[in-house]
Amino acid sequence: MNICMFTNTFLPHVGGVARSVATFAEDLRQRGHQVLVVAPNFPGQDPTIDSRNQVVRVPAIQNFNGSDFSVRVLLPGQFKSQLDRFAPDIIHSHHPFLLGDAAIRTARIRHLPVVFTHHTLHERYTHYVPFDSPLMQRFVIDLATRFANLCQLVIAPSESIAALLKTRGVSTPCRVIPTGVDTDYFSRGDGQRFRHKQNIAADAFVLGHLGRLAPEKNLNYLTAAAIKACRSVNNRVFLIAGNGPSKKQICHDFAVAGLAERLVMAGDLQGTDLPDCYAAMDLFLFASTSETQGMVLTEAMAAGRPVIALDAPGVRDVVSDRINGRLLPQSATVSDFVSAISTAAATAQGLSAWQKQALRTAVKFSRQSSTERLEAVYREALELKRNHHAKTLAGWDTLRESLHAEWNLISSKCGAAFDAVRDRPDHEEQT
Repeated sequence: MNICMFTNTFLPHVGGVARSVATFAEDLRQRGHQVLVVAPNFPGQDPTIDSRNQVVRVPAIQNFNGSDFSVRVLLPGQFKSQLDRFAPDIIHSHHPFLLGDAAIRTARIRHLPVVFTHHTLHERYTHYVPFDSPLMQRFVIDLATRFANLCQLVIAPSESIAALLKTRGVSTPCRVIPTGVDTDYFSRGDGQRFRHKQNIAADAFVLGHLGRLAPEKNLNYLTAAAIKACRSVNNRVFLIAGNGPSKKQICHDFAVAGLAERLVMAGDLQGTDLPDCYAAMDLFLFASTSETQGMVLTEAMAAGRPVIALDAPGVRDVVSDRINGRLLPQSATVSDFVSAISTAAATAQGLSAWQKQALRTAVKFSRQSSTERLEAVYREALELKRNHHAKTLAGWDTLRESLHAEWNLISSKCGAAFDAVRDRPDHEEQT
């Protein structure tokens, strides 16, 4: 198959969606498929790598509104020639906005099926746009739901997100496919090597976190818990890998607490440094409630690291309370979180049992299994589209389909806006 993926975030951007798209594209190519990725321009990208890996870059505004996201600049027909040469069989959109619109247009004009992966709880990110409010959050939820219903199939990264989408009104058939994890790669980390590189004592008890450092990840809560946990025991260290707008605040909070020397900021990691970092941790800490899967959780478990996290969609599909870590209610206080850390650290035998269970959990999220399931979804989407329209569009039909795509996109946005402003109670979400 020739598969064209549209995504608003892609390498070298560091984040779950970018890594998911890159992972699936690589694995699909290894299985004999052709994959073309349409993504925004990004500082530091290597044109040689883009050319080799079939990545089409579109102009974009960088660091939109203080975030580390880019927003593409619309130029009609800007990648038509590349798509003509590639001749896609199927369109896979990884976002419902921006390049998601381009995915729908492309599919309708070329009479191709669209698969949409609902990676993100977009309402948790409205603080990056002007006029953030509950009304804006309802608008974003409705818009994503309407976009999903324009597609042949929807992919949810976890069972809990699939259930949530159904309650929101997604009527398109939904299939659950988590992003796969290379369990062999993450199990081979050298923790002592990483500790030596970061000047962390061999006998330190390392509390760790890896991911994009941004407000929607609930990092104020996590930082407060890490500070309190480090203050209570002298040999505890908080190791963070990643980057983002919250980095300065985390460093500031540790400095104000007089614990700057207990904070290790490793930055963005590549190559063997990534599994080495996980292996250097004793516990992986996670407080985000905005995830749909939480790839870092399965990566940490593939490294044999138990997780202490707050209960949320996506998270509960990976973390089993007192089996491979602790899954605390969202109402848990910082003190509750610290207590869970201290209890885990105090029982070596219990921690060892959690480590073994973490490894068993990771096996369920293998890359091979996830890629095979994605191939099956593509085949199903092709069959659905084939049954819906069994003819090739040309001439007037192509124009009509283009206008139809634009109308669907406009009416989708207008409908979402109407639903957001009309008098009705806020969405009550199961979290």
